[in-house]
Amino acid sequence: MTKEALQTEKDIIIIGGGPIGIACALECKKRNWNYVVIEKGTLTNSLFNYPKNMTFFSTSEKLEIDSIPFISNNPKPNRDEALEYYRRVTTSNNLNINLYETVETVTKTANVFEVKTTKCNYTAKHVIISTGFYDIPKLLNVPGENLDKVTHYYKEAHNYTLQDIVVVGASNSAVDAALEIWRKGGRVTMVIRGENIGERVKYWVRPDIINRIEEGSIKAYFNSEIKEITPNSVVVKTPKGLVTLPNDYVIALTGYLPNFKLLKNSGITLSNDDKSIPTYNSETMESNIKNLYLAGVICGGKETHKWFIENSRIHAKRIAKHIETKLN
Repeated sequence: MTKEALQTEKDIIIIGGGPIGIACALECKKRNWNYVVIEKGTLTNSLFNYPKNMTFFSTSEKLEIDSIPFISNNPKPNRDEALEYYRRVTTSNNLNINLYETVETVTKTANVFEVKTTKCNYTAKHVIISTGFYDIPKLLNVPGENLDKVTHYYKEAHNYTLQDIVVVGASNSAVDAALEIWRKGGRVTMVIRGENIGERVKYWVRPDIINRIEEGSIKAYFNSEIKEITPNSVVVKTPKGLVTLPNDYVIALTGYLPNFKLLKNSGITLSNDDKSIPTYNSETMESNIKNLYLAGVICGGKETHKWFIENSRIHAKRIAKHIETKLN
């Protein structure tokens, strides 16, 4: 934390230290604005919590921010390369980022925002919320989900070797976990709510998982859902009735949600449908609260596949341009 970051009166507070939060910080620094990024975890916390062997769908140039080159040794960069890139962008530009500090409330009085965190109380003229969506998993809401053997995140496969594993879901994360655990000697069963593997699964991976299922290497129950988890088994509702599977671990990769509580408590309205899309101007990224902006994945509400690094990098420049017009 720099001496400048310790000052509690700011022009701009950026909530979230992911790639888009970093992009917003770069725009602020270029204009000599007094800003700080507040991040509740480590730098690019969501990327850090991705599986260790994760490969991006995008090529490296599409993950670049502010035209700073991202050089990768692979056609599509992996998690470690992305962490290195965003870390170097942050440190080489000496960006003001406070890590391991959680924003608790954002309130507006007159034309000033008060931002309360676990470490400090700030005031600011403008606030940018860029908190992503990877921190709040969609729960199964079934008995036994609170057992220690159940996780909603996947890191690596080694600890699942020679174990009976149920992977819930059919997205990129679920497919990657199922294939990697199987290749490391785990006995994998997938439980999938739909009738097929997700259409948005990476095109070079989708045929692999389909082939493994068809040959029987990985068992899959389609149009099915978990009804109960016990210490030694999982009960699955299938089109043919209930099936009880021997089980050591459940990896429920059913998706994640933005921090809607923070948005609502800040006064931002959400769409009255199952998408819960926050209100904002697509040209300026300003929400229904004047001088409170949204950037990145959070703009999609529950449609977490709509925005990602590749197509939301532009949000930082739109926000900076709009703030600039107010200051001039």
